Amino acid sequence: MSDSKPFTLLIAALGGEGGGVLADWIVECALAQGLPVQATSVPGVAQRTGSTSYYIEMMRTPAPEGAQPVFALNPMPGGVDVVLASELVEAGRMIERGFVHPKRTTLIAATHRVYTTQEKMQMGDGRFDDERIHAGARALAARYLSVDMAGLAAAHGTVISAVMFGALAGAGVLPWPREACERVIREGGLGVQASLAGFGAAFDAVADGSAREALAGAGAGLAAKTSPEVWAPLLATLPAPMRENAAHGVVRVLDYQDSAYARLYVERLQRIAAAAGNSSTQPLVARALAEAARLLALWMTYEDVIRVADLKSRRSRVARIRDEARVREGEILEIVEYLKPGVDEVAATLPRALGARLRDWATRNGKLESLNRGMHLPSTRIHGYLMLRLLARLRPMRRRSLRFHEEQQSIERWLAALERMLAASPAFAAALAELPRVLKGYGDTQRRGRASFERIFDTLVERALGSTSGPAAGAAQELHAAIAAALAEPEGRELERSLEKAGIEPRAPAAKPIVWMKKPRGAASTVVTSR
Repeated sequence: MSDSKPFTLLIAALGGEGGGVLADWIVECALAQGLPVQATSVPGVAQRTGSTSYYIEMMRTPAPEGAQPVFALNPMPGGVDVVLASELVEAGRMIERGFVHPKRTTLIAATHRVYTTQEKMQMGDGRFDDERIHAGARALAARYLSVDMAGLAAAHGTVISAVMFGALAGAGVLPWPREACERVIREGGLGVQASLAGFGAAFDAVADGSAREALAGAGAGLAAKTSPEVWAPLLATLPAPMRENAAHGVVRVLDYQDSAYARLYVERLQRIAAAAGNSSTQPLVARALAEAARLLALWMTYEDVIRVADLKSRRSRVARIRDEARVREGEILEIVEYLKPGVDEVAATLPRALGARLRDWATRNGKLESLNRGMHLPSTRIHGYLMLRLLARLRPMRRRSLRFHEEQQSIERWLAALERMLAASPAFAAALAELPRVLKGYGDTQRRGRASFERIFDTLVERALGSTSGPAAGAAQELHAAIAAALAEPEGRELERSLEKAGIEPRAPAAKPIVWMKKPRGAASTVVTSR
């Protein structure tokens, strides 16, 4: 969402629930952050004889000096970012009136019911079907969060407005941190401890619930490994912009290695989140956090011989190929893998010291690429399948491999730079978070990506880190341009042009060996090629 568009919030409540106090808390938080804000309300009366609604518009960042934003007095259908409902049928009423949009609106609703007069007047059981409202909310909201607000309020001896405030903050949609919300509750001076307790319980319930939801969506087929009881509390400690990508990341890392490696992934994300601090809701910082969570998972699950063998020998892959090839029942499907393992791939899988020696020997003697041999391996036959599964079973050895050691070193270097830049320059941090995009594949593709990554890091990133005043004004744009250039052309020529525009001295062209080939019989001249 653009910073220039206001953040819009509609609160649907019942008379006597403290909705006015909740609206005041939100306005006070916005003013404390220097955000222009406007609140309007339509008050009701007693429970269920009149509903109340509060509409709030605010800017996401402080307004430029001298600027005065113009806000709307009433919500527009399809134009509301967040709808917060204190009772389930109130949520249904907001959906019916069109305020909940499937591509925009986060709907946070209570699970409890306060029965309407129409329901009570029926001779039999006239209650509305709650599940129909839940189903409509799941289908028509961009994001739906359901919370037992009445139960939490009763358990902590507070009014429901404090619980609603906690649920709103826990959803990660407000442009300020949790501490700002708790500060205004304390400054209220009435029922502070009970209100804080209800606020905290709702915050934790929503944060934990959204993490569980993300895990459920990401972990299809890995339910035994992605136990919500284990991982949801860890993901709930992360800022909201990270959680969905982090859930997918946990599933991917678990599938790639083990639980210890997945915990390392989450710990690294917690480091980045701590560096962002209270600015995690700012758009540039939020984008950097979300992208870092996504790309860190991809980087930690880099492709090696072990991973490729594992993926190529899975039943799910064979089933997918059968479906794509439209193989009928009783027909035989044969899959032949074309592999071209080289010295570099073998060295990368070996223990660190041994792999380094092998690669150094191959580099010195020009054997790094010349020993590559293509091979055809029928993975649907016994010997081919067993060979792939044997390679896949080397997973426990991966931690001692040369490639693993080198990747972890590079990851730590990138993380340290990202931690510094999140505080110094959110714009540069957002660009730096995207730098691992240049790392792809294995073999030649991986080597070229690694060279581009190191070239960009050693020039643009190190220059920004070495500046006492922080990155220059156009540093973020230069880093974005360098990443795009590295992805556009594999040989690095576009990257060097981009770096030259950024004031980086061009490096000398890489030496390429000349290969003299024996003249064929009857040929008129000698053929010379370079590679």
